[in-house]
Amino acid sequence: QVQLVESGGGLVQAGGSLRLSCVASGRTFTNYAMAWFRQAPGKEREFVGIITWNSGSTYYADSVKGRFTISRDNAKNTLYLQMNSLKPEDTAVYYCAARSGRTIQVVPHQYDYWGQGTQVTVSS
Repeated sequence: QVQLVESGGGLVQAGGSLRLSCVASGRTFTNYAMAWFRQAPGKEREFVGIITWNSGSTYYADSVKGRFTISRDNAKNTLYLQMNSLKPEDTAVYYCAARSGRTIQVVPHQYDYWGQGTQVTVSS
């Protein structure tokens, strides 16, 4: 089992920045590719970005490319999401997720473990 706990969400004005963190415990962190998803009210869970186990590759949704950066610190078992130039449409609950395997996957059902989520609200 892998336990994931997100933090860092909050209320920010459009154009501002936030950094989300996700601390993992349980099994070896480096066994897993890590991703961020988000879910706005009334919408399906949406892929945001993924980073491979050794930070060798990252991949982002077009909607956040150039504004968001995903990174990980394997020594601290922690995943990050730096969000810049935030827009009201970025408002959602943000989830971190873990999956074993080395391929890039963007659909939620490919992920084995999920955090509880952290709310990000961007005001206009």
